[in-house]
Amino acid sequence: FAALISLSFGGAIGLMFLMLGCALPIYNQYWPLFVLFFYILSPIPYCIARRLVDDTDAMSNACKELAIFLTTGIVVSAFGLPIVFARAHLIEWGACALVLTGNTVIFATILGFFLVFGSNDDFSWQQW
Repeated sequence: FAALISLSFGGAIGLMFLMLGCALPIYNQYWPLFVLFFYILSPIPYCIARRLVDDTDAMSNACKELAIFLTTGIVVSAFGLPIVFARAHLIEWGACALVLTGNTVIFATILGFFLVFGSNDDFSWQQW
């Protein structure tokens, strides 16, 4: 129960940093909200790989490694997009720093979710 509350708190703090990077009057640009797509896309490859592959299968390592590779590409893209926006002068560097802080918190929260709820116990999100 405490893990769920702390994960919710982490997600709220990460989204707060993202919103501060967008909505503060000195920044006032909403381009960084495009990283929300990366937040949604990042767990999908690993969830699909865990759903499709049995742990006793010899090919399970290759499938899971491909999923981790794709997830890593999505996460790196989420960190790269605000930097590209700042270099193109679409957003300020302060907004970029706030968005990168929010990215760190959100992806740590997503990782924590998989560490807490990813094990094969009675209550697992693998069933979905």
